[in-house]
Formats: sequence, C-alpha cells, structure tokens
Amino acid sequence: MNLHGFDETVYLPLGFSWSATKAGIKASGRSDVALAEAPMGASAAAMFTRNRVAAAPVEVGRAHLRKSKGRVRAVLVNAGNANCATGPSGITVAEQSCAALGAALEAAPQFIVPSSTGIIGVPLPVEKLTAAIPAVVEARADDVEALKSFAAAIMTTDTRMKLASTEFAAGKKMVRIAGVCKGSGMIHPNMATMLVYIFTDLDAEPKELQSVLKAAVDTSFNAISVDGDTSTNDTVLLLASGASKVKLAGSGVAKKFAEALRGLCFSLAEQIVRDGEGAQHLVRLKLSGAKSLDEARTIARSIANSPLVKTAWAGCDPNWGRILSSIGKSGVAVDPARINIFFGPQQVCQKGVAHPFDKKQAYEYLQQPEYEIKIELGRGKSSLEFLSCDLTAEYVHINADYST
Repeated sequence: MNLHGFDETVYLPLGFSWSATKAGIKASGRSDVALAEAPMGASAAAMFTRNRVAAAPVEVGRAHLRKSKGRVRAVLVNAGNANCATGPSGITVAEQSCAALGAALEAAPQFIVPSSTGIIGVPLPVEKLTAAIPAVVEARADDVEALKSFAAAIMTTDTRMKLASTEFAAGKKMVRIAGVCKGSGMIHPNMATMLVYIFTDLDAEPKELQSVLKAAVDTSFNAISVDGDTSTNDTVLLLASGASKVKLAGSGVAKKFAEALRGLCFSLAEQIVRDGEGAQHLVRLKLSGAKSLDEARTIARSIANSPLVKTAWAGCDPNWGRILSSIGKSGVAVDPARINIFFGPQQVCQKGVAHPFDKKQAYEYLQQPEYEIKIELGRGKSSLEFLSCDLTAEYVHINADYST
C-alpha cells in the first residue's frame, strides 16, 4: 500500500490512460492541459464546491453527469485559468472544449467532464485549449509516467505533485485505486482552488460510488483548511472502469473499498495541507467528545480559520486562550467548564481554565514541522481529526502577487 506519494510503488488501476501538454495558458509556460481517459467508459461519482459562485466547468460538469447518468469517457483539465466569473461565454468555452475533445475521441460531449483552476474573472482562451487537444490525445499512455504528467499539469501554486495509491484483494483478484490532486491555497473545502481525481478498476454503478465517495470526503477533504476560503472550482471526481471484473456488490468488497478509498482521500488531503501556501507547520486538531461529526467539524473550522490562532502557530506561541476563544465563537453551545486542551503530551487548559504547563517545552513542541493539539469537548461521543496549518508572511506574499 502506498498512500504517500510518488516515492514508492504506484498501484495503477486498469482501464485508464493519462497525458498532458502545453497550451500556453499558464504564464510559466509549463504543461497546463491534462487528459484522463477511460477508453471503455467509466462509472462516475462527484462532489463539487458549495460556493454559490461556481465556475463554468463545475456547472457544465454537473450537467454532463446528469445527462450521461453518471457515465464518463474522459476528463479535460486546464490550469492557469479558472474560467470562473466569465458569464455565459465561460459556459460556452467549457462546452466547446468538451465538444472538441469528444470529437477527437468519438464520444458525445456529455461524456466529457471539464475542470479548470487558476485565476478568477479572466476569460479562458478557448482557442488555446482546443488547439492543444490533438497533442494531448496523441500523448495518451497507461503508465505511471503518464499519470505523473497529468498530476504536474494541473498544478498552480502547488510546490509538488500529489498522488496516493493502494490496492486490496477480492478473492483471487486485485482492485487498485490511484488518486491525484492539486491544491495549496484557497483551501477550505465545503463539498458538497482544489481538484481531486480518483481512478479505480472496480466494477460499480454511479449510485453505489456516490455514497462511498461522500463518506470518504466527509472525513478527509471536508476536514482540512489552509486559509478558510472555499474555492469556486472545488471538484472531487471518482471514476470506476470495471476493468478488474470485481463488483462492488461482491461479498466483503464494499467494506474493503470504503476503507481503501477513505485512506487514500485522507492521504491526498494531508498532502494538500502539507503544501499549504507559505505553511511551516502541519497541525493535527484531534477533537473528541462532540455530539456529532458535523459539530466537531464546525468547531475545528472555527479554530483552524482564526487568524489569531494561525499566526500563533506560525510563531510557535502556546497561546491556548485563542483556541478556547475560537471554540466559544463557533456557534456550538459548548460548556467551557468541560473543555480540556492539550499541546502534545502537555495539558494547557483544564475545564476551561489555565492548567500549569512548561511553556519552554510547549514552545519547543510547537517548533516541530508537524504536531498535535487535542481538544476534549465533554459533550458526546463523536470525534474528528482535522488538518490545518499556520499562517505566515509567505502566504501573504504569494497571494498579494497572485494576479500580477
């Protein structure tokens, strides 16, 4: 099992090919158009941003999945331009790109899912995107290098490619899952700029996949925050080619697949937070004693999105009072007298008031590139691990200059 990236064996699912090319959309001149194809077609499940300002490819992708009844032939992604806030012409551009790729693959446009990421409010030059389609189609391959090229092309402010893969046995057959994503800033998913594409050779119907995907997303991509901003383009797309001949409805398969998918999604989510714009620390918020998962997520987001908390993390300042305050403003009816807070092994707050602790030791603990903050709420039996990071001056520099 490899859930951590490109440095180990990649378990490549059957029934897919990938490619990438340069269209001149990215200012850097790097590859910026990526294609993932299921030559024999695939069942699909998807979750999209809940931002009311949704990008044109999100709107078109939703519509195509409805028309195709969850069947997908290919995914076309461009980076460098989000095709968002571009009016009716943005919808036209997304549809034209799907039609052009569909013609090249001899597939109807509704079987193509478009995605875009990059700057908002700038028209996407459709002529550049469609001109790149012959090259990206010609470059298709079903090997690890092709998947790597896909992962590299979808990057924007990311500093590294992000991949996870795993496999599990179903009788004498193997089922493989591989996923790639991009995301570094504008990360505060409220899924129903983050793009996630997951490929498996399991045989499953779209409705079966949807429920499994939602459960996996709730404890992974919906449990992270870099900066508290929900992108206009967030997309998580799961494709199942069926090439393994293992059915999701088979004995014991559903449980194994759900566990594998959950682990893969959590790995990708963690890779996003580790690569958070300007981030120096990965912070694991471990909440327990909530009344529900939603309640735990609400409190975790209140903490993770507080500029005061995040800047304290950047300065390795063991200021637990900011965390307690963020819990209190979350909107959840907490009782401060039941709240305990721990920085690693040290308890810093007991029943809502200060608990004696070694500040020097706490400072040294918070200097680590990765650490854990445990919060006991005393309200129920639900728990959640939520990933976040600090807020540094580098984050400001990256985003102050983003469009110029």
